[in-house]
Amino acid sequence: MLELRSWIGVAVASAIALAAALVVAGVISLVVRRIARRHDWPQTLSATVRGPFRALLTVVGLWAVFIFTWPDPDTSEQVAHLLVILTIAASAWFVGAILAFAIGVAMARLPLEVADNRVARSRQTQLILIRRLLIVFIIVFALGSILITFPAVAALGTSILASAGVAGIVAGLAAQSTLASVFAGIQIAFSGAIRVDDVVVVEDEWGRIQEITLTYVVVHIWDDRRLVLPSTYFTTTPFENWTRRSSELLGAVELDVDWQVRTSEMRNEFDRILERTPLWDGRTSVLQVTDATGGLVRVRVLVSAADAAKLFDLRCFVREELVEWVRESRVALPLSRVQIVTGEEEPTAPEARSADQSGLFSGSEQSQERADQFTGAVPTVIDSRTESPSR
Repeated sequence: MLELRSWIGVAVASAIALAAALVVAGVISLVVRRIARRHDWPQTLSATVRGPFRALLTVVGLWAVFIFTWPDPDTSEQVAHLLVILTIAASAWFVGAILAFAIGVAMARLPLEVADNRVARSRQTQLILIRRLLIVFIIVFALGSILITFPAVAALGTSILASAGVAGIVAGLAAQSTLASVFAGIQIAFSGAIRVDDVVVVEDEWGRIQEITLTYVVVHIWDDRRLVLPSTYFTTTPFENWTRRSSELLGAVELDVDWQVRTSEMRNEFDRILERTPLWDGRTSVLQVTDATGGLVRVRVLVSAADAAKLFDLRCFVREELVEWVRESRVALPLSRVQIVTGEEEPTAPEARSADQSGLFSGSEQSQERADQFTGAVPTVIDSRTESPSR
């Protein structure tokens, strides 16, 4: 008869425990596959928690082997300590996988492919940050629990679990900038200043928010570059968010044309251009003359589109079509005019000018008499009481 508390018994029991763990995992996997025929989430759950679940079952089986078959009492304490550590690690792994699956299911119900996805992007950003915070918390909790199992460092483990305030002060003094980025990341996630897939302009670069972490934000620039910015940038520096409330935008196109342009014809052509493209959302279409100096007339066209990408393409399309119309019409082509003077004109004779003029002091005999009264010589008046000069 096989002695259970022997090394052979340990080996046999370990093999049985591993086989039992595989059987249990297989049965549960079969049940999940049957449920997955009607729903999609069981298959995702199986793929997410398969590894940590098998690890946890294996550790539980090893506990049973240790309790019923371990033959050496001198090393039983060390083996039990090792099994406790493995159990804590496997449990933390399993709980983290469950939380990641649950948050992943919630994110899958918030699609970003719809037209108005502002709420979905906001919720996804918050869920991403919550998932990372929970994973960090689970790791810290597991490390603290493992440290408590060591008598020499039990005080350190207790301080990690029960003295988070003191640890926070010490960590804050050691890494102020890192903690500031973490708090900024949390603030970004729940304030709604930016969300995943938002269109932003930062550092004079246009792009979309690709990833938001606790310490940095990744911006996917239009030319496929990646701009990595600390989370504090978005809480301390002004930036443009083109999808803060909605993705609809307005854009302008300006052309300098000749003074002979017929604005009404140009406006009719502009309407026909918009009717030919699906990029225009039908909200705004304005053509105005905004300036007329320097021999040219400046025409500004205002259009609207559903998002920034369509607006850029729409502006380019409208500009190309209007340039083609100006080229074909030829009336609106910008021209530079020069006046060439061959010689000076001869001045008109005074007699001819006076013959054509009729005024208060010129043009008739009566006016000439009035002019003589004001411009003639002043007569000398001699007082009769003045003594005559000596003879």
